[in-house]
Amino acid sequence: MQNYSTTSFTRGGTKTKTFEGLQCSPSLIGGLQSASVFFAAVNIFLAITAFLGNSLILVALHKESSLHPPSKLLYRCLATTDLLVGLVAQPLRVTYWMSVVHEHWSLCHYAGKAAFITGVVLCGVSLLTMAVISVDRLLALMLGLKYKEIVTLKRIYIIIASFWVLCLVASLCIIFDKRITLLSIMISIPLSLLISLASYTKIFRTLRHHQAQVQQQPSQPNALNMARYRKAVHSALWVQSVLVICYTPYLIALFVITSSTTYLSNSVVAWEMAGVLVYFNSTLNPFLYCWKISEVRRAMKQTIRQALCCPWS
Repeated sequence: MQNYSTTSFTRGGTKTKTFEGLQCSPSLIGGLQSASVFFAAVNIFLAITAFLGNSLILVALHKESSLHPPSKLLYRCLATTDLLVGLVAQPLRVTYWMSVVHEHWSLCHYAGKAAFITGVVLCGVSLLTMAVISVDRLLALMLGLKYKEIVTLKRIYIIIASFWVLCLVASLCIIFDKRITLLSIMISIPLSLLISLASYTKIFRTLRHHQAQVQQQPSQPNALNMARYRKAVHSALWVQSVLVICYTPYLIALFVITSSTTYLSNSVVAWEMAGVLVYFNSTLNPFLYCWKISEVRRAMKQTIRQALCCPWS
């Protein structure tokens, strides 16, 4: 059962000693009735857009054959996690907020915990996959012809499967000791971003060195391939940058909440706003894929055209 801690009332709202107790307690009803309905509506809208957008992306990636299979698998993994955010995680958030509105505290407790566990798994896999994409782009640059021998489809499948297992175990630890889950989150987010930063820094330093060589020898035979590689790197970097923007407020909010000893009811609003921004990333990604990856854009247009004009084919 939910642990309802002793609360006190201040000018800034209701204060409690545990954040879990505040998330599902009658003290939320006072000033957050309209906010609860608003957050439920926002999550419903983003759930629909994330599900539809990423469903189209998965169909487009299935049809696209020019992308390197391991790289395509990584983007398919990202699209799958984003689709599941809209299909599972956000409906659970809607259930949580509607249970607050109707004061169903038992349902609130279970829906909130299920939403948190699901969010940790899906967002964790997304973060780790983005880090692998940055390393994949670096290896493509550094290994040259050996890249396709080393970065194989089987190895990427194993890496992705291990990510799902690790994130699932880390999220389920909240049932026994929430500190393990919180520690995992606070380590994995900065570590993933650090790996991506180091990879892209190395990539752009190498590209700058290569550009200097091209200026000295303009007739190099791999100039066209390098131009295509730059385009792929910039596409991945755009997706990575938007992810950083969407996840940073959540990391800050998590740090503040874990380091605090008492909480105001407004803390739940700040936490949810940071969480909505994380989920919003799942809606943005399909637009980024279509905007920055020409192969996906062509396949997406073809998919939409077939769905609208010839749904029976």
